[in-house]
Amino acid sequence: MAPARALVIVDVQNDFCEGGSLAVDGGAATASRITSFLADHADDYDAVVTTQDWHVDPGSHFSAQPDFVDSWPPHCVAGTDGAAFHPALELAGVDAMFRKGQYAAAYSGFEGHLAQFGDAQGDSDDSPTLDEWLREHGIGAVDVAGIATDYCVKATALDAAAAGYETRVLRELCAGIADDLGPAYRDLEAGNVTLA
Repeated sequence: MAPARALVIVDVQNDFCEGGSLAVDGGAATASRITSFLADHADDYDAVVTTQDWHVDPGSHFSAQPDFVDSWPPHCVAGTDGAAFHPALELAGVDAMFRKGQYAAAYSGFEGHLAQFGDAQGDSDDSPTLDEWLREHGIGAVDVAGIATDYCVKATALDAAAAGYETRVLRELCAGIADDLGPAYRDLEAGNVTLA
């Protein structure tokens, strides 16, 4: 019998889409593709969750002179429009939201904690982590989609696989930063992530 499967939608937020402070080409189209995919495939999943960059004071993660490796322009500041989900992403079928990166850099959704919908303050560290929530709901497999393929999607998928989940990255439902995503794909495959 196949394990219960969740779709993890990573960081489909305004600041990571065209017009945002850290825009990824194809971000808005990715939001639309995920919405269309869910309209056709929602029944394939036992849960659908989202992650959200939600920065309050992330220290050296923000920089006026970023190196675009460890430091970045300010983005996804908690409570701002830039941190909001892109309007093309339909949230009606989402079961839970996990916010990450309040006070430090956080690329993986597995660093996030459960947040209440509409809660501008974010989460508290005593709310469940993504891993805790998935286990509580009997999930054994995850599909990962979102932004950006070579950063937060990759980190989330690698953490999922390392935690024992059967993990796939849905490439057509992601947007990447690099022109050549081959190195990211090789890292994922080396980490026991299936590319679908």
